[in-house]
Amino acid sequence: QLQLVESGGGLVQPGGSLRLSCAASGFTLDDYAIGWFRQAPGKEREGVSCTSSSGGSTNYLDSVKGRFTISRDNAKNTVYLQMNSLKPEDTATYYCAARSYYCSPHPYRFGSWGQGTQVTVSS
Repeated sequence: QLQLVESGGGLVQPGGSLRLSCAASGFTLDDYAIGWFRQAPGKEREGVSCTSSSGGSTNYLDSVKGRFTISRDNAKNTVYLQMNSLKPEDTATYYCAARSYYCSPHPYRFGSWGQGTQVTVSS
Protein backbone atom coordinates (compact mmCIF):
# COMPACT_ATOMS: atom_id res chain seq x y z
CA GLN A 1 0.00 0.00 0.00
CA LEU A 2 1.44 3.28 -1.12
CA GLN A 3 1.73 5.70 1.78
CA LEU A 4 3.22 9.14 2.31
CA VAL A 5 3.83 10.66 5.73
CA GLU A 6 4.81 14.28 6.25
CA SER A 7 6.62 15.58 9.31
CA GLY A 8 8.58 18.61 10.44
CA GLY A 9 5.88 21.24 10.66
CA GLY A 10 5.45 23.54 13.61
CA LEU A 11 5.31 27.08 14.88
CA VAL A 12 8.16 29.36 13.83
CA GLN A 13 8.80 33.08 13.97
CA PRO A 14 9.04 35.15 10.79
CA GLY A 15 12.48 34.75 9.29
CA GLY A 16 12.88 31.30 10.78
CA SER A 17 13.39 27.93 9.09
CA LEU A 18 11.78 24.53 9.01
CA ARG A 19 12.56 21.34 7.14
CA LEU A 20 9.63 19.21 6.10
CA SER A 21 10.06 15.53 5.35
CA CYS A 22 7.91 13.27 3.20
CA ALA A 23 8.59 9.60 3.90
CA ALA A 24 7.28 7.01 1.47
CA SER A 25 6.38 3.43 2.25
CA GLY A 26 4.90 0.66 0.18
CA PHE A 27 6.72 1.85 -2.92
CA THR A 28 10.08 3.26 -3.92
CA LEU A 29 10.46 6.86 -4.95
CA ASP A 30 12.65 6.11 -7.93
CA ASP A 31 9.76 6.20 -10.40
CA TYR A 32 7.75 9.00 -8.82
CA ALA A 33 7.70 12.74 -8.93
CA ILE A 34 6.98 14.24 -5.52
CA GLY A 35 5.20 17.53 -5.13
CA TRP A 36 4.74 19.72 -2.10
CA PHE A 37 1.44 21.56 -1.90
CA ARG A 38 -0.05 23.83 0.72
CA GLN A 39 -3.49 24.95 1.66
CA ALA A 40 -4.41 27.82 3.91
CA PRO A 41 -7.91 28.18 5.41
CA GLY A 42 -10.34 29.47 2.83
CA LYS A 43 -7.85 29.15 0.00
CA GLU A 44 -7.28 26.65 -2.76
CA ARG A 45 -4.50 24.11 -2.57
CA GLU A 46 -1.45 25.37 -4.43
CA GLY A 47 1.72 23.76 -5.65
CA VAL A 48 4.80 24.90 -3.77
CA SER A 49 7.55 22.77 -5.26
CA CYS A 50 8.09 19.55 -7.13
CA THR A 51 10.94 17.20 -7.99
CA SER A 52 10.82 14.77 -10.87
CA SER A 53 11.55 11.08 -10.35
CA SER A 54 15.17 11.51 -11.40
CA GLY A 55 15.58 14.68 -9.38
CA GLY A 56 16.83 16.33 -12.54
CA SER A 57 13.90 18.72 -12.73
CA THR A 58 12.63 20.85 -9.89
CA ASN A 59 10.25 23.76 -9.83
CA TYR A 60 8.98 26.30 -7.33
CA LEU A 61 6.10 28.62 -6.74
CA ASP A 62 7.32 32.13 -7.54
CA SER A 63 6.70 33.37 -4.01
CA VAL A 64 9.02 30.74 -2.49
CA LYS A 65 11.87 30.86 -5.01
CA GLY A 66 15.15 31.55 -3.30
CA ARG A 67 13.73 30.62 0.10
CA PHE A 68 12.60 26.99 -0.29
CA THR A 69 14.65 24.07 -1.54
CA ILE A 70 13.33 20.65 -2.46
CA SER A 71 15.58 17.62 -2.35
CA ARG A 72 15.21 13.87 -2.42
CA ASP A 73 17.10 10.96 -0.94
CA ASN A 74 15.89 7.90 -2.79
CA ALA A 75 18.02 5.64 -0.61
CA LYS A 76 15.98 6.82 2.38
CA ASN A 77 12.78 6.97 0.33
CA THR A 78 12.30 10.52 1.54
CA VAL A 79 11.81 13.95 0.01
CA TYR A 80 12.57 17.13 1.91
CA LEU A 81 11.45 20.72 1.71
CA GLN A 82 13.86 23.13 3.34
CA MET A 83 12.04 26.36 4.10
CA ASN A 84 14.07 29.43 5.03
CA SER A 85 13.14 33.07 5.63
CA LEU A 86 9.61 32.04 6.43
CA LYS A 87 6.86 34.62 6.23
CA PRO A 88 3.42 34.74 7.82
CA GLU A 89 1.90 34.15 4.39
CA ASP A 90 3.62 30.75 4.31
CA THR A 91 1.26 29.61 7.04
CA ALA A 92 -0.70 26.60 5.78
CA THR A 93 -1.06 22.87 5.93
CA TYR A 94 1.64 21.35 3.77
CA TYR A 95 1.08 18.11 1.88
CA CYS A 96 3.31 15.91 -0.19
CA ALA A 97 1.95 13.92 -3.09
CA ALA A 98 3.24 11.42 -5.64
CA ARG A 99 2.67 10.82 -9.32
CA SER A 100 4.58 8.86 -11.93
CA TYR A 101 7.82 10.38 -13.19
CA TYR A 102 6.97 13.97 -14.04
CA CYS A 103 5.84 16.98 -12.08
CA SER A 104 2.58 18.80 -12.59
CA PRO A 105 1.26 22.03 -11.07
CA HIS A 106 -2.20 20.48 -10.79
CA PRO A 107 -3.10 18.71 -7.55
CA TYR A 108 -5.62 16.48 -9.32
CA ARG A 109 -2.81 14.85 -11.29
CA PHE A 110 -1.32 13.41 -8.11
CA GLY A 111 -2.83 10.12 -7.01
CA SER A 112 -1.30 9.63 -3.58
CA TRP A 113 -1.28 12.12 -0.74
CA GLY A 114 0.00 12.39 2.78
CA GLN A 115 -2.09 13.59 5.69
CA GLY A 116 -0.41 16.99 5.88
CA THR A 117 1.68 18.86 8.42
CA GLN A 118 0.83 22.28 9.81
CA VAL A 119 3.24 25.17 9.38
CA THR A 120 2.48 28.35 11.30
CA VAL A 121 4.64 31.43 10.93
CA SER A 122 3.87 33.96 13.61
CA SER A 123 5.55 36.16 16.15
